[in-house]
Amino acid sequence: MSVAQVSVAARASGPRPLTTGDGRPVAVLHLTAEYFPYARTGGLGEAVAGLAGFQHARGLPVSVLLPLYRTVREQAPDLEPVGDPFPVPIAHRVEEARLFRIAGPREGPAVYFLEHQGFFNRPGIYAEGGVDYPDNPVRFAFLARAAVEALPRLLRTPGVLHAHDWHTALAPVYLRTEAATQSLSRDVSTVLSVHNPGYQGYFPRSAMDDIGLSWDLFNWRQLEWYDQLNFLKGGLTFSDMVVTVSPTHAKELRTPEGGFGLDGVFRWLGDRLVGVLNGINQKLWDPVTDPQITARYGADDLTGKRRCKSALQRSYGLPQRRRTPLFALTGRLVTQKGLDLILASTNLLHRDAQFVFLGSGERRYEQALVDLAASAPQRVGVQLEFNNRLEHRLMAGADIFMMPSLYEPCGLTQMRAQRYGAPPIGRRVGGLADTIADGEGGFLFDDYTSSAFEAAALRALALYADRPAWEAMMKAAMRRDFGWTAPADQYRAVYRRALAHHFAPAHHAAAAG
Repeated sequence: MSVAQVSVAARASGPRPLTTGDGRPVAVLHLTAEYFPYARTGGLGEAVAGLAGFQHARGLPVSVLLPLYRTVREQAPDLEPVGDPFPVPIAHRVEEARLFRIAGPREGPAVYFLEHQGFFNRPGIYAEGGVDYPDNPVRFAFLARAAVEALPRLLRTPGVLHAHDWHTALAPVYLRTEAATQSLSRDVSTVLSVHNPGYQGYFPRSAMDDIGLSWDLFNWRQLEWYDQLNFLKGGLTFSDMVVTVSPTHAKELRTPEGGFGLDGVFRWLGDRLVGVLNGINQKLWDPVTDPQITARYGADDLTGKRRCKSALQRSYGLPQRRRTPLFALTGRLVTQKGLDLILASTNLLHRDAQFVFLGSGERRYEQALVDLAASAPQRVGVQLEFNNRLEHRLMAGADIFMMPSLYEPCGLTQMRAQRYGAPPIGRRVGGLADTIADGEGGFLFDDYTSSAFEAAALRALALYADRPAWEAMMKAAMRRDFGWTAPADQYRAVYRRALAHHFAPAHHAAAAG
């Protein structure tokens, strides 16, 4: 079944209860390393929170499990234990885990936190001081193994275990191997979402000794990848269904150029790999009601956006020039986001325009942007300390957003930017190709070169100079629907297919070609 067929079937069925083929009701547990607002480093936490929250609102029995990081205690200090501590066997030892939840009534899906002081009570989620924690393979193997042990406490069966990215990809592996003889393994189907295949969780082969899985699984069909242990590959080969976060990206993953070394596995999955575009929380990202911006505005009255632009210019120490086009970029400052193209676009950077950057990442990009701002303080501003309020203000104040990504599985920024009347410039890849209508809601280019990016930026500047035409594009972009209704319906269809695959005879074909 194609993505389009999945979408049509889901819309036709509507939000009817999720059940097995014999009519038993089904619940869903999302297993994730990030979940907004408790733990977030990029788009993963917001995407999972958006999906789970919308599913809950539509009546689907859904819950969420993530680690009890130090950041969780900062966001949700009032936690209460759920049951007694429980043992988690991993490799040649047994660790102790405990579940917590937020005390008192709350809206949305039930959110549970997995406590292990040694693994998760740290300053960072994955790294500290820009250096990954050396025990990450054990930390996230423990998360996956503990989730399987906790399933009877968290998931009404039959159910769907929906794992997200490499951090949780071993959960389907543990479920089908270490817990294969348990009844819950027979009653739980699995879905793995690939949010960013550029991060696969690959480690030295010696890490097999630390994660408690049989060395028999360390082969080219399952866990081995160029003589390394690959968490994501293991999850792909053991899951009933695999989802990536846009239809175009699902096609890209099947190619040598876009498969990040796993294109053979993605092709082997066949129609069990589906692309479902992420949505955004359109109540949270709405300039008409946003309490975090300087002045509210909408497609019917853009007056407030001018005030937001002036406030953004002031906050970055830039001259408040109303007619000067203001470009913006927010996100992780890493190779994926196309910083190389921007920094090499000297023709654009020397034009009569302003540029603001928000985010942190690789030190070389941070330093390059700081140096650029120092050389042109009237035109370039940089803020390396990310915060949610400033991101909202950036959306509201910018004229044009830059997303010249090397690859972009989905992307959320380009959807938010359009909602705030800041047409994005994006490369025609992944979710950017699926959400930016070239010449209508933004600007697309193809080649990963600074000249191709500059050409798209010059098209944007030419339209910006025609104020009526520019405002028409702004208003058209602001009225687009990027909500979760269609994606949530498509996920129901994916869950039904996962259930059908799991409960079908001989469904465990854990071999990838």
